[in-house]
Amino acid sequence: MHSRLTHLIQSAVAACLLATAPAWADSYKGPTPPAVYTQECGSCHFAFPPHLLPNASWQRVMHGLDKHYGSDASLDAATQKQIDTWLQTYGGQGKRAREEPPQDRITRSAWFERKHREVSAATFKRASIKSPANCTACHQDAVQGDFEDDRVRIPK
Repeated sequence: MHSRLTHLIQSAVAACLLATAPAWADSYKGPTPPAVYTQECGSCHFAFPPHLLPNASWQRVMHGLDKHYGSDASLDAATQKQIDTWLQTYGGQGKRAREEPPQDRITRSAWFERKHREVSAATFKRASIKSPANCTACHQDAVQGDFEDDRVRIPK
């Protein structure tokens, strides 16, 4: 009887853990980015968590800052090296970084497109959102790495 009760309790605990597993999938509690990353990259756009791209993509992004998606985002050599080292250390980890997306764009990756397949192009073009790359428009806690579906708020 005791072993059966133990088995039932273990099964219940396992079921609870499995039920909450999807909630973990869209949260990223990685390392705190260095201030230089947040300052430099976050001055123009959301400073994306490094796990969203594979290392090869981050390397191309960092070595093409003079033509960074249509803008010159050049940095001095020391700053570029510091950010590049951090991205190479913490990037490319997890399921989101299994493939290099077209043009090294996070918003063109298979996982991004799958997670946002129900969001229309018109929604992304709203003045309150502006583009698919503006994560913080809908994911209020994106800066903390929280992209949970149940906390998405799409602005009008």
